[in-house]
Amino acid sequence: MLKKIGLAIIIIITSFMVYSLIEPYWIQIEEVTIESNQIPAQFDGKKIIFISDVHMGSWPFFDQERTQNLVNEVNGLHPDMVLLGGDYVSDEPPYVNSSFTELSKLKAPLGVYCVLGNNDPRNESLEAIKNTNITYIGNTGLWIEYHGAKIRIGGVGDIQTDTQDQDSAVGNANKNDFMILLSHNPDFFPLADKSKVDLMLSGHTHGGQITFFGLWTPVTHSQYGNKYRTGVIKENNSTLVVSNGIGTITLPMRFFARPQIVVIDLKRT
Repeated sequence: MLKKIGLAIIIIITSFMVYSLIEPYWIQIEEVTIESNQIPAQFDGKKIIFISDVHMGSWPFFDQERTQNLVNEVNGLHPDMVLLGGDYVSDEPPYVNSSFTELSKLKAPLGVYCVLGNNDPRNESLEAIKNTNITYIGNTGLWIEYHGAKIRIGGVGDIQTDTQDQDSAVGNANKNDFMILLSHNPDFFPLADKSKVDLMLSGHTHGGQITFFGLWTPVTHSQYGNKYRTGVIKENNSTLVVSNGIGTITLPMRFFARPQIVVIDLKRT
């Protein structure tokens, strides 16, 4: 009986290990509808795709071929706008140029915009972005205009490795405008000006990467534990969407924290 129990435990553990090596390749399309009366009629039905934490590197991590496949998958969803949440590499300057070379192939009529994460070599990343169609919005913002209407998008620097100039990101937007803020780390959400920021998009946590069946994880890389680990969180008329990200760190494994492409549908109420 003890031998049978031991064998069963070995089989279960082995199965979990094998699955955790497969899950990083099983990208989930996570659809989120954002409803607001501040969304202009011209932006009703617009599709925004948010991806974060690619962590491009050498095999068995997220290599260039997988990045190419990711870009093709996003383009196949026909987004109106693409927002990128940082950590395109894992502190590896040699991969910066190849990462942005692939990401520059993203196509969206309203543009592709990005901030940096805590694992992005800053100088090399900013230099690489200059040679792409991607607009860097770290600690700044701009208006996206479409058929006479506009919404505001802005970004702040990573809360661990940079400064956060929210005033410049928000600019002259007021409480009646629809405002989207990019912050690599969701821990900035309690500091966000929720009277003006309607939607904040973040990554960084990887959804915990290795979780207890998606319910909890001891490591979130957030000072708020599991509160901002993943999903949609609403506070004071503002919404935070935290993506599980795309790639992995430390080990190329995930367990009940599937990589995500977040598709945000804007809906005017």
